[in-house]
Amino acid sequence: MYDPTVARLTYRALLGRRRALILCALPVLLIAISALVRGLTGADDQIAADVLGGFALATMVPIIGVIAGTGAIGPEIDDGSVVYLLAKPIKRPTIIFTKLIVAVAVTMAFSAVPTLIAGLILNGNGQQIAVAYTIAALVASIAYAALFLLLGTITRHAVVFGLVYALVWEALFGSLVAGARTLSVQQWSLAVAHKVAGGDLITSDVGLPLATVLLAGVTVLATWYAGQKLRTLKIAGEE
Repeated sequence: MYDPTVARLTYRALLGRRRALILCALPVLLIAISALVRGLTGADDQIAADVLGGFALATMVPIIGVIAGTGAIGPEIDDGSVVYLLAKPIKRPTIIFTKLIVAVAVTMAFSAVPTLIAGLILNGNGQQIAVAYTIAALVASIAYAALFLLLGTITRHAVVFGLVYALVWEALFGSLVAGARTLSVQQWSLAVAHKVAGGDLITSDVGLPLATVLLAGVTVLATWYAGQKLRTLKIAGEE
């Protein structure tokens, strides 16, 4: 189910100079903001939770997920180079699964690690806030990568739709409409963070059991459907 050659090509595409600079921008900004806030306010648990929840988990993680998830396959489909990959004797679900692993790894590296660093800067992991949000970022990275990889297989406008979901649905509607929060990867991952940290600093509108089921369900279904969509792509000479 995992192909090293596909993985190597996908890593090379995602971590090229241009895309790597884009991936680094938000983590660097998060760490800079955290250092500035710590310098101005000192160690404050509530402020740490606000920064990590409001910027890291609500903005940085989904945007990095969009870049990594759609970038893992979208450009190959758009420019037609995917036909060379599909011509190889590799099962198409294997291609999708391998690209998902790469997208998840990249999303985790560029979101969870900076979140941990930012949390340690903000309050030194007081009340387990840094660790809780780091675990939330890790969990969210899996679901976001799967969702946005699926978008990359079904539309040429995957980045646009991904940003709309991340910034409009989750950040805007998720903060204003209670019902929308139930269908939010952010809220699902916050349920995990709440379990880790306890207390009232981190809350979620979704209980942990339901959040776990939804995170796993969305990841599995998105990956499966992406594999099915890739099966429908035809290459020259294919019957």
